[in-house]
Amino acid sequence: MTAARMVGALAAVVSAVVHLYLWFDGVKDQGTVGALFVVNVVAGFGIAAALLVWKHWLPLFALAGFGATTLLCFLIAVNGELFGIHTDWSWYAWVAAASEVLAVLAGAYGLNEERPNRGATGRRTTGSPGG
Repeated sequence: MTAARMVGALAAVVSAVVHLYLWFDGVKDQGTVGALFVVNVVAGFGIAAALLVWKHWLPLFALAGFGATTLLCFLIAVNGELFGIHTDWSWYAWVAAASEVLAVLAGAYGLNEERPNRGATGRRTTGSPGG
């Protein structure tokens, strides 16, 4: 288990927990955004589990996309509106944003770290000695 996978799983869980807390705190009554928070919770826990049990590049890719998409949606909502909802920065927004940035970084780092055909120099190797 790589550090990128463990950090990424933690970041996904933190984001999911914050979104679950907010859903119970009233976001569930905000139409489309409420439904998207449920999707975020399920995706966060699912991606975290996949990172820990499936040694494949797909969970790392999903982690990076999850973090980037969630952060982008929040930035849209804080700077304007997302499905009619405007929000602001608060303690939970900072926690979620930090976890989502960490998710993007862990996913990207893990993808680079675990890519196939990596030689000792860090460059991709080919099947023939001449390159």
